[in-house]
Amino acid sequence: MSENVYILGIDMLKFGKYPDRTFAQLGGEAALLALDDAGLGVHDVQAMYCGSVFGAYDMTGQAIMREIGQTGIPVTNISNACATGASAFREAWIAVKSGLYDVVLAVGVEKMPRGMLGAGHETGISLEGLFGSASMPAVFAESGMEHAGKYGTTFEQFAKVSVKNHHHSTMNPKAVYQKETPLEEVMGSEMIAYPNTKLMCSVNVDGSAAAVVVSEKKARELGLTRAIRVLASALASDPWNPRNPIMPDVNGCTQLAAKSAYEQAGIDPLDVSLVELHDCFATAELLHYENLQLCGLGEAGRLIDEGVTALGGRVPVNVSGGLLSKGHPLGATGIANMYEVALHLRGEAGARQVPGAKIGLTHVVGLGTASAVHLFEKA
Repeated sequence: MSENVYILGIDMLKFGKYPDRTFAQLGGEAALLALDDAGLGVHDVQAMYCGSVFGAYDMTGQAIMREIGQTGIPVTNISNACATGASAFREAWIAVKSGLYDVVLAVGVEKMPRGMLGAGHETGISLEGLFGSASMPAVFAESGMEHAGKYGTTFEQFAKVSVKNHHHSTMNPKAVYQKETPLEEVMGSEMIAYPNTKLMCSVNVDGSAAAVVVSEKKARELGLTRAIRVLASALASDPWNPRNPIMPDVNGCTQLAAKSAYEQAGIDPLDVSLVELHDCFATAELLHYENLQLCGLGEAGRLIDEGVTALGGRVPVNVSGGLLSKGHPLGATGIANMYEVALHLRGEAGARQVPGAKIGLTHVVGLGTASAVHLFEKA
């Protein structure tokens, strides 16, 4: 069993729309970028895990290997909602941690369809619109209003999340949007589902990201100069609660995954230097401040008001621009979050660098069905 597991190479494509490129072409390019970053070639890879929501059933992992070199290694395709990329990475981590392999490639790739995600896929009599809505804007609007009802969180506080993340994106050349959005513009944009306006919703884009995961033995052999140690890898599903039959719970699985990750790493939430979390909607980011124990219950609004989670604050969140500005290609998001954290831990994030970053946290959640939390530190 490998005592420690490391990311030796990691990279991502600029998120955007790629109508003339296939899943395999996007994933293959990210894979080669990550291998170059690690100083390795395709023949060094012993196994590969590919995460994709809309491409999983087309054997996308094997198609990627046809793009970059068919070496006969085992390839596994994974689909796990918005936690897909992080789940592929976690499988790579498990494979190395177990001692089975020394070098494993994890790829997340997506080409997103048009239109709204979620809503009415059940068989029989559809409950969509009868007990509420399973569409993502409605689910996260409801969760935001529930928080507002409990703790007095305001429309303006939710909107400030979008202002912050769009500002951060102006320093990220790989974000699909790199544009300031003043508070008045965010609050005045088209209302999608109160309190989330159009500028408070994540961006539907294509993209890919990849990571080369290696054992401690291999990392030391190749050099630890830019290696990132995986402190913890946690994955949780939605615990049952009385609201499940009618209303999705967007908090429970993240709380479980965060608790497990902190326990694995043996650290306190206050030790975290920066966070890339799942801001699929502006309301979600504030909820996850509390779910990830960055503050106490009901304190998320204060964090955004006081600039605690902005670049320069105590624990900067979504310095990449987050899903709101960087974009959210479902299968790629989890590894893209890790890429951002790795840049900061290596001191390579340029204008958006978090000074003295030592420990980074990444988080993704697919509604209430799957949440992954990872912790990293510089080797």
